[in-house]
Amino acid sequence: MLKVLVVSVFVASVEGQTASIQTQEEVWAAAGGDADLSCLLLEDEEVHQVTWMKKSRDEEEHVGSCSRLTGQRVNPDFMDKVEFKEAGLKISSIVIRKVSEQDEGCYFCRFILHPPGVRTAGTCLHVYELHEPILHIRDSSSPEESGVSCSATGRPAPTVTLTVTQQHLSFSQHNTTRVHNNNNTVTVTTTAVLSGLHDDSTQVGCVVGVASGAQIQVFQRKQTCDEGLEQQSESDQGRIRGWLVLGPVILVACLCALASFVWYRKLTQNRQPDITENPSTPPRDPQ
Repeated sequence: MLKVLVVSVFVASVEGQTASIQTQEEVWAAAGGDADLSCLLLEDEEVHQVTWMKKSRDEEEHVGSCSRLTGQRVNPDFMDKVEFKEAGLKISSIVIRKVSEQDEGCYFCRFILHPPGVRTAGTCLHVYELHEPILHIRDSSSPEESGVSCSATGRPAPTVTLTVTQQHLSFSQHNTTRVHNNNNTVTVTTTAVLSGLHDDSTQVGCVVGVASGAQIQVFQRKQTCDEGLEQQSESDQGRIRGWLVLGPVILVACLCALASFVWYRKLTQNRQPDITENPSTPPRDPQ
């Protein structure tokens, strides 16, 4: 699921002047997707050059620029990552390809004016991950209770919410655990007990999401005892059919191996040399 979410749009006034730039305050993009960043200068001024800078932690890097004289240029360090989507002097936008955690930071657009002056505004890029949740309904001897669990992995830590379609059913004994993985993702598992009389039409859902607003929802229907026995019977029948096919093949292979062994033994026995019962008389020493 690849999504880009623009959290808010604002007009930035710079250095107390009336000039302003319209841009996004924050942008969320899915890991592996693309992120679009743009700036629009609302002031009617002559622009000499537009420069993009990236600031992460206390480091500032030059991303690229566009001017009347040199056209658009991307810094070699960002050549395979960033390209200009719109290289105007009033509106400038860049796209960051296949974003990852390393691309997070704040990106600033700077409009260099003529006569001399600078207008600056920034957009902070956040990258999220959200993987397909795993929903499981545990079998129970009681028709009025079932154990339900749902796990999801993401960054930042996802929220996991269990749902059920029937209004007379409810969840109880909620429990949530979090496991921090080595790749900075977090696996969140929520378990609960589904209470109330339910049958094969009961549909349980799991909704997972991250702070950006991205969500994934999955559903699973509760399996009845008859369905479980039917699936077990089909599995047993499949194993029986497999043995009926493989059994004769294995038997023929064993018979061939035995025949080869007997033939080889007879062949080696026929090739053994005759052994003389009386040993040869050693030669006499000369007198």
